[in-house]
Amino acid sequence: MNSTEQQQPLSIIKFADRQITLLGTAHVSRASAEHVKALLATGDYDAVAVELCPSRYQALINPNALSRMDLLEVLRKGKAAMVTASLALGAYQQRIAEQFGIEPGAEMRAAVDSAHSAKLPVLLIDREVGTTLKRIYRNVPWWQRFNLIGGLFASLISRDTVSEEEVERLKEGDVLETTFSQFAMEAENLYLPLIDERDRYMAARLREEINQNEYRHLLGVIGAGHLRGVTRYLEQDDATPAKKTITELDQIPPPSRWPKIIPWLIVVLVLVGFIFGFYRSPELGWQLIIDWILINGGLAALGALIAGAHPLTIVGAFAAAPLTSLNPTIGAGMVTAAIETFLRRPTVGDFSRLRQETVHIKGWWRNRVTRILLVFLLSTLGSAVGTYVAGFKIIDRLAGA
Repeated sequence: MNSTEQQQPLSIIKFADRQITLLGTAHVSRASAEHVKALLATGDYDAVAVELCPSRYQALINPNALSRMDLLEVLRKGKAAMVTASLALGAYQQRIAEQFGIEPGAEMRAAVDSAHSAKLPVLLIDREVGTTLKRIYRNVPWWQRFNLIGGLFASLISRDTVSEEEVERLKEGDVLETTFSQFAMEAENLYLPLIDERDRYMAARLREEINQNEYRHLLGVIGAGHLRGVTRYLEQDDATPAKKTITELDQIPPPSRWPKIIPWLIVVLVLVGFIFGFYRSPELGWQLIIDWILINGGLAALGALIAGAHPLTIVGAFAAAPLTSLNPTIGAGMVTAAIETFLRRPTVGDFSRLRQETVHIKGWWRNRVTRILLVFLLSTLGSAVGTYVAGFKIIDRLAGA
């Protein structure tokens, strides 16, 4: 049985003597936050489920957690791209707060605070944002991934204000959905991990909680854009155990074999090219090596330069890229980021200002933490492009010899 209020839609799902009430909220609405407080003030509920994952929950209750980030550990574990994406999403959210004088996620904060005041358990039912991003990335063809990356950073680069249209979209979804909205509705391979899978995941988490505990009346606070999907999955007579669904949707799809094989094939082809060049003539062989160093090292150094790296880091990028490109287990970005961190070690202040300085594009270059991330990403990109450009140059020289 469903009932809908004019501004804050409600959905009520009954299971024998138990009940789940879902409140569809607007993530940038003060009215949503007030409605959450009013519902919990009735005392009708014995648990509160919120559309948050553990990492987003920690960011909500402990916004200074970024100041304790181990940057070298992030780089070593290959999480630089994920941290950069999370900062970009957070910056988008912060810009909305500054521009419109509202607090995105205020209804989640109200739900958490009210639940704590009433001594009610807070249940985190959304999938980890990192898992969702990885499933999005793996679920789209490689040629569409550049569009996703562009969509993620477009708001930071193109303008300093958020349009009213974007705010309206945010009222129906969340930061992830708004950022990728121009793609999500048109591409099923993006819509599934971004929206539909999360609907299934939250429905499974709610089933799991109400089955494993003694909750009689559970309040779920979710974005209005998820209300219909979560309700539909809860009302379905699904024989699949909730735990199985959750485990399935938490899995990261294995990467394609080709991205792992191609770098090694390129290394083999480049080395064969060097050998064949020296076989033809020492002059040709040395010319191929010079081309490899200048192109690969030059483009990696250019990426570091664009990122605002220290001059010694730029030199390090030029020296490291031609060597690391011949060993796919070590990236040029790891070397340049380590050099930049050593030369310009971030201060406590850099970490504490992350949320404010990432709001504007200049802040990414001003803050030492984000600048190191940019050095890592752009020098890696430069080296990757340089590998292909230099490879084609070697083939061209050999063909014309």
